[in-house]
Amino acid sequence: MGTSDLHGYIENWDYFKDAEYDDAAGNDVGLAKISALANQVRADRGEANTLLIDAGDTIQGTSLTDYFANVEPITETGEIHPMAAAMNAMDYDAAALGNHEFNYGTDLLAEFEDQLDFPLLAANAVDENTGKPAFTPYIIKTVKPKGNKPIKVGILGLTNPGIAIWDKGNVEGKLRFPDLVETAAKYVPRMKAAGADVVVVSAHSGTSGTSSYGDGLPLENAATQVAEEVPGIDAILVGHAHQEIPEHFVTNKTTGEQVLLTEPLNWGMRLSVMDFELTKVRGKWDVTSASSSLLNANTVEPDPVVSGLVRDAHQRVIDYVNTPVGTATESMPAAESRYRDTAVIDFVNEVQADAVERALAGTENAGLPVLSIAAPFSRTAVIPEGPVTIRDIAGLYVFPNTLYAVDMTGAQIKDYLEYSAKYFVQTAPGAPIDPETLTNADGTPDYNYDMFSGISYDIDISQPAGQRITNLMYDGAALDPAQHFAVATNNYRQSGGGNFPHIATAPVLLNQQTEIRQLLIDYVVANQSIDPSAFAEENWRLVRAGVPVFG
Repeated sequence: MGTSDLHGYIENWDYFKDAEYDDAAGNDVGLAKISALANQVRADRGEANTLLIDAGDTIQGTSLTDYFANVEPITETGEIHPMAAAMNAMDYDAAALGNHEFNYGTDLLAEFEDQLDFPLLAANAVDENTGKPAFTPYIIKTVKPKGNKPIKVGILGLTNPGIAIWDKGNVEGKLRFPDLVETAAKYVPRMKAAGADVVVVSAHSGTSGTSSYGDGLPLENAATQVAEEVPGIDAILVGHAHQEIPEHFVTNKTTGEQVLLTEPLNWGMRLSVMDFELTKVRGKWDVTSASSSLLNANTVEPDPVVSGLVRDAHQRVIDYVNTPVGTATESMPAAESRYRDTAVIDFVNEVQADAVERALAGTENAGLPVLSIAAPFSRTAVIPEGPVTIRDIAGLYVFPNTLYAVDMTGAQIKDYLEYSAKYFVQTAPGAPIDPETLTNADGTPDYNYDMFSGISYDIDISQPAGQRITNLMYDGAALDPAQHFAVATNNYRQSGGGNFPHIATAPVLLNQQTEIRQLLIDYVVANQSIDPSAFAEENWRLVRAGVPVFG
C-alpha cells in the first residue's frame, strides 16, 4: 500500500476555511481515513502479506504542520509531531523524502526522523562533505505469507533533485541530490544481491519526464525514466506531481519486463494498493504479475485510533488559526487576482517592500528604489472586512516562503515581466473574454505568474508571448533599462523556482530567513488594521491594442 504528498493532512479538515474539507469532486482527505482503508486491506489480504509505504511531502502544507514547525516547534518542545504519531500508529514500513521535507530546515527534519518508528529513505540525498548517503537508501522487509516461505521486499527511496534549488538556503553546502536513474542503477543490483525478491521504488518524482527548472540539475519528474532504464524494478510508487494514476505500465528497455507505476492522489485522498503474485522458480521467488488500484478516502469513516492520537494537537491548531490579530477596513478577495490588479496582492507586495526598505536602511544599498513581486497563490482566499485571523492570512499565503531581495536592472525587469506574461492566452482585439480560460497558458500554474509593485505597466494579451509589456514606467517616466532596483521576492523564486530570467543570478541584497506569511501577520499586529487606501494601487492592467480588457 502506498500514500504520497500527504502535506500534513490527518483529519478531514480545512484549517483555512475552518470547516470539514470539501471539494467539487467530493473528495475527503487525511491519514485518519487512509488508516481506515489500510485496515480494510490488511483484513482482506492478511496483515502478514502487506506493507505500507509513502512517497514523500509529509511535514509541510497545512496550518497543522506550520504550527509544529514555527509556533510550537518540535525542535524546542520535544513533543512528537502529529504526522509522526499518526504514521507510527498506522505501522508504516518506510517513507521516501519529499522536497517539502526540507522547507523548515534540516534540524526539524532530523527531529521528525528521530520520532519515527520507520526509516526515511533517500538514496540520492548525499552528504556534500563525505559523499555518503545522508539518509537510509533502502530497506529490505521480510513478508511471511501463511504456509509459504518468506518473501524479501526491497524498498528504495528516491527524492527530488529540485531540492537543491527550492530549498537552497537549507541544503547548500550540506547535501546534493544526484540523478534518480543513476542512483537507482547503483542501488537496485545491491538490493538484489542482498536477497530482494521484489523491488519497489518509492520516488518523489512524477512521470512526465519534465522539469520546472532550467538546465543544470537532474530531471525533476523522472519516474518513467527510472522504470525504462533500470532493470530489476517491479513497481514504482510515484509522488510529487499530485496526480492520480491507478495503474500504468512502463516497459524496461533492457529486459522487456513491465514495470508497474501508481500514484495516489495527494493529501490522503487515495491509497494505492499494489498486488504482486509470486511463483517459486528454481528455489527463488519470481514476480509473475503485478497490478494496482486506488481506494478512495471518501468511502470510509476516519480511524478513531488516529483521530484520538492527534485530537489535542488538532484543536490547538484550530484555536490558534482562529485568533484575531487585527481588522480590515474592507473585504479583499483574491478571486480575480490572476487577471487584474487587486488590493489583496498589493497587500502582500506592500508588506514585502516595507520589510526590505527597513532591512536596507543604513546600508550601502539604502538608496535603491524598492519594488516587490508576488503571485496569486489562492483563488479562494479572502481578507474579510472586520476581524482578521491568522487563518485568513495563512489562506492567502499558503507556502512557507521566506523573504529575499535582489538587485535587478530595468532591462532585467522588462525580461522578467515578459516571461511572467506568457501566463495569458493570446486573445485578439474584440474576441470574447472568458476569465476562466484566459490564464494558465501552456499549463503555467498560478504560482508562476508574478505581479510587480513600484512600477506601472500594461500587458497586451493580443500580442504573442515575449512582446506583451508596454507603457513600462517608474516614477512617472519610462523605465530606464540601466537603473538598478532592490526587488523583494521569496526564496522559491530567488533560487530559480519557475525558471524566471535573471533573478536566480542577481546579486542578493537580503536573505531575511523570515516567512513572508509571518511578516503579513506581524504587519497586521503592528498596525492593527489593513486599510487598502494606504497601499492599493492599480499599477498594471491587461489590454488589447491599448484598450483595457477589464473596466
